[in-house]
Amino acid sequence: MNSSEDSQRPLAPLGSIEPHAPLLRIPPQDQLLYKIMTVENLLRSVTGNYLYFSRVDSYSDFPNADENDSRQLPKDQPANAAARFQKAPDFSVAHYYDECRSRTFASCFSVENSDYIWNNYANGSEKGKVCVVFEFGKLRAMLNRALNPEGAVLLYEGNPCRQIFSVNYGLVSYVDWDTHQTNETYLSNPILYTYIKDADRFSEEKELRISFSAIGIGHFALKDGTFIHFPPSLQLEFDFREAIAGAAIREILLAPEADSGFLMHELSKLRIEPARVGWVERSETHQSEKPIRNPNRPSRNPPNPSSP
Repeated sequence: MNSSEDSQRPLAPLGSIEPHAPLLRIPPQDQLLYKIMTVENLLRSVTGNYLYFSRVDSYSDFPNADENDSRQLPKDQPANAAARFQKAPDFSVAHYYDECRSRTFASCFSVENSDYIWNNYANGSEKGKVCVVFEFGKLRAMLNRALNPEGAVLLYEGNPCRQIFSVNYGLVSYVDWDTHQTNETYLSNPILYTYIKDADRFSEEKELRISFSAIGIGHFALKDGTFIHFPPSLQLEFDFREAIAGAAIREILLAPEADSGFLMHELSKLRIEPARVGWVERSETHQSEKPIRNPNRPSRNPPNPSSP
């Protein structure tokens, strides 16, 4: 490609920090978030310094996966398909929503430490499972700093690129999938579909979702003209040590069958030395979870979340 062609190509628009917050239900800053992970995946994330995000149209490789995640609602689809862009009449609003979906990634948490999430997620591990407990406001602040498009860089196959993803946070709304409609009066913002799920199948998740999304029109390309293809997952740089020290991670709960000795040994090699505390009973199931807390944080009542 010559320099004149390169100069004529418009720069990809930068992402934004919470551009759709007014459209979403956001929990209080001190809301605790619960993320179930296998011991192995937790160690991979800590070692690699990342949080894992899945492309929302790729959920199909585990039991109870939502193949309709972020898809247009059935009642919305006819009107979306009928609406066309004036300058691109072959490209419908339904196509636009599908493109947005293929460029959206999510990391999922629950606002409840429930039997449902323990029973349904991170199964099949030889070392067992854990629950990482985050404090929403502190996690949100960490990620927003990291994703500031003025300073952040996206790496694609080793190539530094502009930070094109907008980040949003919100509680998922659970609806009747077959009858609910959002576009009776106006066409919906595509972000709404990212935060809607089928109540019959998923309401027990009580999900808080963090999403990354790029605009659903046009193509993204490197300077040499190579198109960017959005992979099934992304790894967002995330310092677990900083999160523990700053109480964005409040504790880690171990399932009864988790190999706590293995986890403690591996964390110690990473210079993470959790304080040893007693077992916490879950009265609903009479099971136990062994919490690992920030050793610099007292195990009494947590401080006011607005305090530094």
